[in-house]
Amino acid sequence: MTSNNSADGLRIVVCGATGNVGTSVISELLRHDDVADIRGIARRPASWTAPKLSFTAADVARSDLRPLLRGADVVIHLAWLFQPTRHPEVTWQNNVGGAIKVFEAAAAENIPAVVYASSVAAYSEADPSRRVDEGWPTDGWGAAAYPREKAYVERWLDGYEHRHPSIRVVRMRPAFIFKRTSASSQRRLFGGPFVPGRLVRPQSLPVVPRVRGLSAQVVHTDDVAAAYACAARTSVRGAFNLGSEPAVDSDFLAQYCAARTISVSPRLLTTALGIAWRSRLVPATPGLFDTVMHLPLLDSTRAREELSWEPRDPRAVLDEFVDGLRAGAGDATPPLAPDSARRRLHEVHTGVGEREN
Repeated sequence: MTSNNSADGLRIVVCGATGNVGTSVISELLRHDDVADIRGIARRPASWTAPKLSFTAADVARSDLRPLLRGADVVIHLAWLFQPTRHPEVTWQNNVGGAIKVFEAAAAENIPAVVYASSVAAYSEADPSRRVDEGWPTDGWGAAAYPREKAYVERWLDGYEHRHPSIRVVRMRPAFIFKRTSASSQRRLFGGPFVPGRLVRPQSLPVVPRVRGLSAQVVHTDDVAAAYACAARTSVRGAFNLGSEPAVDSDFLAQYCAARTISVSPRLLTTALGIAWRSRLVPATPGLFDTVMHLPLLDSTRAREELSWEPRDPRAVLDEFVDGLRAGAGDATPPLAPDSARRRLHEVHTGVGEREN
């Protein structure tokens, strides 16, 4: 691995700097002496201060980005909206239109490298008994906005790399990403205001559902951040899968919760989620669950070999996340704000998935 840094050190811009991944990426970059300057961009102002770190409030879909990227050696693009799930045209404008604006601004400013937050959700369906590498098709699963958006940006980047061969493009494709301080944010994004976070005790569950074909990988946000930082600081290019072992399936959950399993039809779960969605009890669409059912498992050999990447055990990740749910944990940035009764009432008042929370 060859370092990219100049004599003064790397100047790195992080778009989407205050969310689950952004906060960990910045914390990881701050640890490295070869990083001279970190410029965080987020839609809402941040009060976070640290040596080498500055913040600018800007909207990637609307703001003039060229002055904000000017002079950077690397742009790490993480900015993403999951809500409002009931208005996919809004998330498309940010997640697709905003990403394209970032990449085009980087090209206009002759930025040498961009690192993009893609996802396992960009991948096409695969045999659940195998792990897919980075060469697997990235056509997504059309049942939800999130995989459609990720797959579209992947296709757009194919053309971008052809038009700008001098730009080093890295695409990170992580599995599900958790940490303690993301728990309240992810409860708001996916579970909604009626999830009793403080009562979550996995070991108190007598049964867990056995859903045929449901299997996923989870990774700690800090481990994902280490991969981003390594990609920014070295000369690697291309796509990298980021998934840990073992995969989380029904047997894993039964062992984790010390519970027995009971078979549940995926169709029954989708129907129940559809009712909850239409009743405005949850912000996540039933199509998102359908997407999870069709996600492949990731072969992360390339990340291990080229990024020296070693994720922690998924049990430790889940322990930390569950602890965060029970504590209503968060962080001192707007997206990661801790849980509170007032915030839950706001979620209900604004329509559960009707607006960003």
